[in-house]
Amino acid sequence: MTAIQIHDEITDDAPVGKAIGKIHASRVPTEVPSYRYVSPEFAALEMQRLWPKVWQLACSVTHVANPGDYFVYNIGKLSVLILRGDDGVIRAFQNVCRHRGNVLCTGAGEGLENIRCLYHRWSWTLDGKLREVPSRKGFGALRNDDFPLFPVAVDTWGPLVFINLDTACEPLADWLEVIPEICDWADFSDYTCAYDLTVPLPCNWKTLIEAFSETYHVQGVHREMLPSCDDVNSVNRLYGRHGSLYQPYGIPSPRLRNGANNQEIWDSIIVTQGARFGRDSTAPGECPDLPEGTSMRELLAELVRDRAAEEGWDATAMTESQLLDLYQFNFFPNITVIIMSDSCTVLRARPGDTPDDAHLDLLHFDRNKSNQPAPEKPIMATLDPDQTDLNLVFNQDVENLKRAQRGLHQPGLEHIVLSREEMRIINLHHQLEEYLGISPSEISEGSYDEIQELRAAGRAEMEPTGFNAPW
Repeated sequence: MTAIQIHDEITDDAPVGKAIGKIHASRVPTEVPSYRYVSPEFAALEMQRLWPKVWQLACSVTHVANPGDYFVYNIGKLSVLILRGDDGVIRAFQNVCRHRGNVLCTGAGEGLENIRCLYHRWSWTLDGKLREVPSRKGFGALRNDDFPLFPVAVDTWGPLVFINLDTACEPLADWLEVIPEICDWADFSDYTCAYDLTVPLPCNWKTLIEAFSETYHVQGVHREMLPSCDDVNSVNRLYGRHGSLYQPYGIPSPRLRNGANNQEIWDSIIVTQGARFGRDSTAPGECPDLPEGTSMRELLAELVRDRAAEEGWDATAMTESQLLDLYQFNFFPNITVIIMSDSCTVLRARPGDTPDDAHLDLLHFDRNKSNQPAPEKPIMATLDPDQTDLNLVFNQDVENLKRAQRGLHQPGLEHIVLSREEMRIINLHHQLEEYLGISPSEISEGSYDEIQELRAAGRAEMEPTGFNAPW
């Protein structure tokens, strides 16, 4: 692989760009208690008050594409069965037999004609109605209508299936806030899940998802990106529960004192995301000649258009930014959705058996292509973190997360310290406090008022010009 050499980088005197934004003169760093990442008691409070009450991404629509298809979503001790009924409707139920509490299904599968407990063979129809009880007379007056499966709220956004164990929850459309409208340009329903991978990692679920909630770490973990990514002017926004990032590609980071020439930009972007441009990331080669008056961004956007034409998906109406740049959304509490013109990657953090364990789920979606059939089912696999090899940037994140937790146990570290550039992490912790009933706030004084201002500004910024070009 071509080595990307970074020379003469600005550090302490790096410019304050849009990623940080305007700083109040009185601002001090935000501090969050570190016990939240290591405490079994805090994890138990999350399991009691958070996970049963929030909308969560469970799977993609192609996991349950046909009648009789099912998928089991587990988070901690909670388990939800998602299935498609004979009528084509996606439903979800708590994954528990009403007889003795046995789990009804595991994993994923197809061809389900009824839901049968393998312990004593009670069974339910695919719409959750009790169907059969062996040796029924032993129970006395047992009525089928008294023992349906426990329903779980379920809804979809594009190719994503969300669930909420609280059936009195607000509608998913309200929960998602303004984000579906922001993504109208991408036609999110035109993506299909290609694979669903799980990587067990030795860190807290918050440690995990926070690694995908800020770009402050690009300069440290993803240095190969600096010649082709403006991390200083990657725009952070908050809306309410959720937040977003816009990151421009094809231009160098202002952290590089002397910028980057065209070949350096080319090497950087091909090494980190060459497949988008139809190139081998291990061998970038020479930068194509630029016609006079053409920028690198224009060249790269045109390469994406060419690939779209070859693969049979429509990029004709997309702007240069929509073709080239990254649109990232952080949904409270535990998913990051990265939408690009040709693909979408969803990263989900699930708590493991201890506060020091988590599961990183990576669901990758490709744009549907007219000259290729979409995959009928996603490939599913669990990967060894020591053998995970997907792409350079993801591999770097996994390697970093393998060592990100131990320091949080050190007795001298009572708080982590957050920059305004990490506003999406600060917002996550304020939301956690609301769900967990933590009052007064344990987060440093003043950060709540700033977060409220940022939320209001983010919502207002979306209103005047419509949502097709929000950035």
